[in-house]
Amino acid sequence: MRRYLLAATAVLLASSVAMARAETTLTVGMAAADVGQLDPDRATTTQDLPVVSWIFNGLVRFRPGSASLEALEPDLAQSWEKSADGLTWTFHLRHGVKFHGTWGEMTSEDVVYSLQRAADPARSAFAGDYAAVAAFEAVDPYTVRIVLKQPVAALLGLVANYHGGNIVSKKAVEAEGADFRVKPVGTGPFAFSEYRSNESVTLVANTAYFRGAPKIDKVIYRFIPADAARDLAFASGELDIVYGRQDERWVERFSKQADAVVDIVRPAELSLLHINEAQKPLDDIRVRQAIAYAVNRPQMIAFKGARTSVPAVSVVPAGYVGTDEQATLYPHDVAKAKALLAEAGYPNGVTIKVIQTSLPAMLSTVQILQSQLKEAGITLDLNVVDHQSFHAEIRKDLSGLVYYSAARFPVADIYLQQFFNSRATVGTPTAITNFSHCAVADKEINAAAIEPDEAKQKALWKTAQQKIITDVCAVPLYEQLQVWAHNKRVDYGYKFEGALQLGPLLTEATTRK
Repeated sequence: MRRYLLAATAVLLASSVAMARAETTLTVGMAAADVGQLDPDRATTTQDLPVVSWIFNGLVRFRPGSASLEALEPDLAQSWEKSADGLTWTFHLRHGVKFHGTWGEMTSEDVVYSLQRAADPARSAFAGDYAAVAAFEAVDPYTVRIVLKQPVAALLGLVANYHGGNIVSKKAVEAEGADFRVKPVGTGPFAFSEYRSNESVTLVANTAYFRGAPKIDKVIYRFIPADAARDLAFASGELDIVYGRQDERWVERFSKQADAVVDIVRPAELSLLHINEAQKPLDDIRVRQAIAYAVNRPQMIAFKGARTSVPAVSVVPAGYVGTDEQATLYPHDVAKAKALLAEAGYPNGVTIKVIQTSLPAMLSTVQILQSQLKEAGITLDLNVVDHQSFHAEIRKDLSGLVYYSAARFPVADIYLQQFFNSRATVGTPTAITNFSHCAVADKEINAAAIEPDEAKQKALWKTAQQKIITDVCAVPLYEQLQVWAHNKRVDYGYKFEGALQLGPLLTEATTRK
């Protein structure tokens, strides 16, 4: 009887512990009206990326809290090797990794299916990233081979836990069809549970997670588009984690809150002023140089806030593999700007037509630029339109200057290819975001993309950046950091310094007191 009572007591205690853990819920507030996609091959927006990162894994992963390619570590693959020519990569998968629910074990068939899907323009928003891949092959159930047509800069980044590198269940995708966008199945620490349109996404702990069962049992990801409502919910303790504002006053206010920690992290969005060399008078390098000299970066940083903004170092963001951190930028010199305009035949100044979004944060920045350039005799004639129209019109080559902020995968190749390779020039069949018609560094950009020697590759990227800066295809302004905040009762389990997924990575080690 005594043994029975002891056993019964143990069961009751275990049950009590389980019940207590079942009540461990983490609530996150996002600045959005709804989710866009939970399908990792189509999730591109700020509100989509964080929650996708809690559901899925890649073959490799960015170390939690880091956005650096140099901090990649094993994830679903436990090891890998590449051939001497850099064209064949072989990945050895972990054994026994389970997909969420009843979708079974992850094998090389799922990995090959996932990567082929990521490379398919009909099924993925990231297909262009895989253009250099010749084949994805399942060698055996736990071995995957990737064969390239040419070496790829930072190939491991394409199979990391980001964008097309996330691994899906082949069976689940085929069974769910179109519903997979809101019924995702991965291998990550948290599994999809419920989606409420315009309200929330709920995840539950994946107790079979290969790194161990999460210490958080449930995550509620709430959509709160109104800044004031979201701030109030966080201040009152209704939210444990909140998407912040890239605003110095917001950071200052919540930094003073006793139970809050403000996280200012990378990747930063680099703000560039692209100059359309195909339009007069901007086809004259002296006019472009005058614009570069007229820009006052320290004044812009003072306006944006020194805690949320840092000076630009080049035409590629700081911290990317291949960024020239010591690039020579044009200094602020109004007298020099005026002299160059006079030399170019514009002693009375010039007027440049600019299409600009009505989004307050972006419009206010351009109005600062407008004031700075005016001092040098450069007048910006602003045509302010809604944000959707802004994106449409700048891609039609209608603006003399384009103020554009962006973060990309952290390797110089991506930024240079998309913004400064002539193939990416807006208005052409292969257009991406080359608003300046820049073509001065094509040779170096293209050579670096296939250069297997890392030192030579970085040297080519450095030369490309200096050519672009010297030719004034674009003027680097500043980098705007990402802002989040969390209640002190939350411990991420790592130091949160960055995340390509634009939000904190919730892992099996994350806790809430």
